[in-house]
Amino acid sequence: MSSEVIIRGAVEADVPEIARIYNHAILNTTSTFDVEPKSIDDRLAWFRDRSGAHPVIVATVDGEVAGWAEIKPFGTRQAYQHTVENAVYVDPAYQGKGIGSSLLDKLLRLATERGFHVVLALIVAGNECSVRLHTKFGFEHVGTMGEVGRKFDKWLDLLVFEKKLNS
Repeated sequence: MSSEVIIRGAVEADVPEIARIYNHAILNTTSTFDVEPKSIDDRLAWFRDRSGAHPVIVATVDGEVAGWAEIKPFGTRQAYQHTVENAVYVDPAYQGKGIGSSLLDKLLRLATERGFHVVLALIVAGNECSVRLHTKFGFEHVGTMGEVGRKFDKWLDLLVFEKKLNS
């Protein structure tokens, strides 16, 4: 890739592009268990709910949002406060160009800086790109939840990957 990839904290002006990328995943893939596209207003509310310890970041190429990622709370009970889940989404036009790796690398550094102990990745079985990405960064497959989701008239298994941080 000849253009420079910039990873930065997301701002509200990025939300329409974040929504566009996410809606493509909703409508065309099993990488999310959401089944209905999200409105800009919905994504703005989601974005405004993210703060401090649980950031949203974007990857830009030539000023265009090429992908986004987040670390989000895992569970609502207090004992989970040191565990987060990650999500990484890349515009199809930029897939296979290292954007996902750049985003996950930054997320892991942010999670470590914030003192989290475990980062989880919940990956739909068959999403080999996500499995390879997370394995590359030291995530280990620790379990499978069978047929916990249904999308595109298929039952879907969910793979649980985890990475323990040095925090």
